[in-house]
Formats: sequence, C-alpha cells, structure tokens
Amino acid sequence: MSNKRYPEEFKIEAVKQVTDRGYSIADVANRLDVTTHSLYAWVKKYGPDSAEYKAKSDEQLEIRRLKKELKRVTEERDILKKAVYFANQSD
Repeated sequence: MSNKRYPEEFKIEAVKQVTDRGYSIADVANRLDVTTHSLYAWVKKYGPDSAEYKAKSDEQLEIRRLKKELKRVTEERDILKKAVYFANQSD
C-alpha cells in the first residue's frame, strides 16, 4: 500500500464531486484511484459541515465585502480627483 500525498485542491475537488455533484464515494474513489477511507476523511475535513469549509466561506464573504468597499472608495477617490482638477481649472 502506498502513502500517496495529494494536494489540497485535489482533495477539495474530490469532495465537491461527492457533495455538490451527487456521485457516490465509491464511484469517485474508484475514478480518482484513492481509497474510500481517504475520501471519507476528506469529506469530513473539507465537506460542507466541516469547520474549515465554514471558515473558508466566511473568508469568501469577507473578500466580497472588501472588494465592494474597495470599488466604492476607488470611485469616490476618482470623483474627488476630478473635482480638484475642475476646481484648479476655474482659478
């Protein structure tokens, strides 16, 4: 039995095939040439009920919020730059 190491992205994608796409664990394990035991462990670690999944979801929400805020602040800055330009032109 070999102790293969798989990248985290590979594990997450395997879990998505089970949780999001509805494939059976045995089917996914067979196709990806991993043990069902490993896949069950990955589902437990990376699945929708895991703390790590919830933490990543929270991080994604924070990233979206920050991107919206950055867009708003950038627009405000651009408006102020134009206002300064026009104020200097009228002098």
